[in-house]
Amino acid sequence: MLVKDNLEVIKQEIASACEKVNRKPEEVTVIAVTKYVTIERAQEALDAGVVHLGENREEGLLAKYEVLQDKPVWHFIGSLQTRKVRGIIDYVDYIHSLDRLSLAKEIHKRADRTIKCFVQVNVSKEESKHGMEPEEVVNFVKQLSEYPNVQVVGLMTMAPFTDDKAFLRQCFQKLKSIQEEVKGLQLPYAPCTELSMGMSNDYSIAIEEGATMIRIGTALVGSEK
Repeated sequence: MLVKDNLEVIKQEIASACEKVNRKPEEVTVIAVTKYVTIERAQEALDAGVVHLGENREEGLLAKYEVLQDKPVWHFIGSLQTRKVRGIIDYVDYIHSLDRLSLAKEIHKRADRTIKCFVQVNVSKEESKHGMEPEEVVNFVKQLSEYPNVQVVGLMTMAPFTDDKAFLRQCFQKLKSIQEEVKGLQLPYAPCTELSMGMSNDYSIAIEEGATMIRIGTALVGSEK
């Protein structure tokens, strides 16, 4: 299917989810996850009206950036090794995988501007998932005052791939609770107003629980790998 047709379906789902919980669809930003598709397919997403693109590897990001330049808002959504920061920092607007002080230190060191970051939280506590333990987040954020180039705009999680909607909802509710706690600290470097959660299989539930950014790959741009 064409990306524009997929996008229309997703927009309808967003509107339906928002209506259930008295939210406005414009409160939700769609990030097209283009890691498994060609540059041409990413361009098709831009042409369809998607503004935000997400990549999870340095090589993929740089290859697409070379062609698309700064037309999209670029999100780095994958686990980020400290040694890889130097290679991506000049090309990204958002990093969704801040999960340790050494990474914050390196982002601050390499950036020549403020980088909008999401603290990644392993809400489901799966061993296969990256991210901080939920109970570590508040203390971690408090320590980031030393790194002015790091701005904590919100929290991110990857929910389990499961059909158990109650469990998914529980995970998203947990992240929302932590986000509100961090936001309540009123730290100037950590406004923490955003929630990056929800993917192709669970974004409707995520929206109902407060997601402001949803990361959609297969349902929007498909997969070519």
